[in-house]
Amino acid sequence: MTKYGSFPGARPRRLRTTPAMRRMVAETRLHPADLILPAFVREGISEPVEIGAMPGVFQHTRDTLKKAAVEALEAGVSGIMLFGVPEDSKKDALGTPGTDPDGILQVALRDVRAEVGDDLIVMSDLCLDETTDHGHCGVLDSEGRVDNDATLERYAEMAQVQADAGAHVVGPSGMMDGQVGVVRDALDQVGHEDVSILAYTAKYSSAFFGPFREAVGSSLKGDRKTYQQDPANTRESLRELALDLEEGADMVMVKPAGPYLDILARVADAVDVPVAAYQVSGEYSMIEAAAERGWIDRDKAIMESLTGIRRAGANMILTYWATEVARQL
Repeated sequence: MTKYGSFPGARPRRLRTTPAMRRMVAETRLHPADLILPAFVREGISEPVEIGAMPGVFQHTRDTLKKAAVEALEAGVSGIMLFGVPEDSKKDALGTPGTDPDGILQVALRDVRAEVGDDLIVMSDLCLDETTDHGHCGVLDSEGRVDNDATLERYAEMAQVQADAGAHVVGPSGMMDGQVGVVRDALDQVGHEDVSILAYTAKYSSAFFGPFREAVGSSLKGDRKTYQQDPANTRESLRELALDLEEGADMVMVKPAGPYLDILARVADAVDVPVAAYQVSGEYSMIEAAAERGWIDRDKAIMESLTGIRRAGANMILTYWATEVARQL
């Protein structure tokens, strides 16, 4: 009690008194099944290569990728999103490794499906940036601009070979207009009606993608501002959302996650399909770097960041800590 006035009898602190009490009344819970592990597989290496800007994350060999998939499965993680890194000598203007049945991503998809079957959801990044010599997410026209419709033709081919290789889910991530509809039609035409589409619905042109470029050996010069979204915009995301749903998206995603929790909440409130969020490379690297310097408690910061993403409305979170966090949970 206090002699300096009165306040209502309700005391919210009663529900914070002990760890058991806080656990019982928690409104948001993380579960291993909420998590998806992004993973990189690189052609032409005999040992995993640690990514300098992402300590603890590796470019895998085919064998170590299979091991990582099994570890994720055993920890209770729901899915693995694969990114293929071809040898530089194989990259070209059209991103040919992306549609070659023997390209590194397609080979890795077959490897992982053979290892985990249907027990782990195997997802594939559907984009050209890792396979083009110019590093853009699409085909360039004569003036060096990304040609939207020519790129869609390539995405259709990519979807078909990825599905043939065993992908349960394809993730068109290039932010081309019409990409979901074209991919859906391409899959259906070759009998892959059961392959799902995780639409990268709101993918922003973000500084937080920086370490990812090292992870995939990107050849990009310049930026992707003409196709990825402007960080200043919200309504644009909702327009993209409506279009993706109309074109047949089974799930939708916001990327990055942490800097765009407001967008994530708006998207989650607007839809009746599962919503994913991608905790991207820069988010990972910031926490790891600050923790390495002793500035923050690493484990608590990881859990808090993931809880915030879940609280904002994500049903699924792509995070490089997926297996580690799932084991802790």
